[in-house]
Amino acid sequence: MKCVLQSSIHSDSGDVLPLIFRPPAFLPFASPLVVGSFLPHATVKSALFWQFMMQSYCAGFNYANRNSSSEQGKKMSLNQVVMVAGSVSCSTCAGAVPQIIIRQLGISSAPLLTLLRSLLPVPLAAALASFSVYTVRYEELEKGIQVFDSNGNSVGISKAAGEKAIRETAVSRVALLGTSAALPNLLMLFLMRTRFKRNPLLVTPIRHLSAVLTLGLMIPVSFSLFPQLGMIEKESLEKELQDATTDGQLFYHRGL
Repeated sequence: MKCVLQSSIHSDSGDVLPLIFRPPAFLPFASPLVVGSFLPHATVKSALFWQFMMQSYCAGFNYANRNSSSEQGKKMSLNQVVMVAGSVSCSTCAGAVPQIIIRQLGISSAPLLTLLRSLLPVPLAAALASFSVYTVRYEELEKGIQVFDSNGNSVGISKAAGEKAIRETAVSRVALLGTSAALPNLLMLFLMRTRFKRNPLLVTPIRHLSAVLTLGLMIPVSFSLFPQLGMIEKESLEKELQDATTDGQLFYHRGL
């Protein structure tokens, strides 16, 4: 019961997280979006739709689980609205690039289709996952986040700690969505070279199941890749913060 309650509370602000953006809700809400966004779509519109849904959810999750220690008030600032909207719109268009290229150039070559539908989406998904974290949580880079000593006393606001928190979160998200894109696509490439090629009705459910299974296995790995309570060496902080404490290491809430 305690773990369930902790997962519902923002570790930094203490606010109750929206249901769909709580860590336990990531799999049931994100899995159909991951499956839909990685499908070989027949039209550009369907690719854009699924990318929009996927990128919107990721942006919302990143925003809800950010470190808000340097923010004033509870409402989103205009800058945050612009960054979230920009992240979703840019990521949606970028995520649909493979399908746009296929449709606009009328590509029918099997090797090129394999490249655009099975290989390119892997680094693209990883890059967009990192891009979403950096843009949605940009204020943590710009303003910094709160750091505190081993006794829990606030030492100040650090941009260096904010940069470290964002970098670690971006790496964890790259591992999550990059792997979730890579393994199902590689499995499909393997199956299409076997007798399953003659049974296309089996390929689609296997693709879907492998994507959900990979995402489900990678969520705990990704979320625990770096500790929620981050640590930063005193020497890595700003000069004024180094002078404000005698501890050799300070701590911060990384967010998720």
